[in-house]
Amino acid sequence: MPRRGPNNGADKRNRILRAAIRIFSQKGFFNSKVSEIARASGVADGTIYLYFKNKDDLLISLFEEKMGDVVAGVRQRISAGGDALAKLRIFIDNHMELLEREAGLIEVLQVELRQSKKFLKDYTPVKFFEYLEVISDILEEGKREGLFRPDLNVSVARRAIFGALDELCLTYVLSHNPKYHPSVSSAEIYRILAGGLCAAKPSAQAG
Repeated sequence: MPRRGPNNGADKRNRILRAAIRIFSQKGFFNSKVSEIARASGVADGTIYLYFKNKDDLLISLFEEKMGDVVAGVRQRISAGGDALAKLRIFIDNHMELLEREAGLIEVLQVELRQSKKFLKDYTPVKFFEYLEVISDILEEGKREGLFRPDLNVSVARRAIFGALDELCLTYVLSHNPKYHPSVSSAEIYRILAGGLCAAKPSAQAG
């Protein structure tokens, strides 16, 4: 009989989460059964309940863990950036690139998560707020550098930036024949946002 390694539990949990992404993206949250996720992850039905309370808890845990990875990844990429504008471009590119790197996950987060009543009403999305804080940090840095308008309302601006990206991603996910590649949308949304955020440059005076 094979011995259980110290990471056996973590491995099972990760397998369940990966299987949940696949099943949720294929069948939708409401149409997916815990037994299907168990079968896809190679565990018994009851094993899932050792790690997650129910299907909603599984969806929320999936969101928290994957968003945690996204936050850590984008912070690492931004740390190697230049000024606030360069970091904003990195953030936007990273967000849109997820459409290709994590297609199944993004579909679950964009579409299925919105259908969970527990997520929408009873849950505080901690990792989502951390993601918004990444935007806030960029905007505050831009104000300090004098690149962004001094009167910029960071709380409003960060929601506007995320909202624009979220809408583009949702449209892409729901479209059977997307008109634009994510990289095209990324470049265009950067131009639009940067134009609205940047401080006005003083006009050149004639000598």
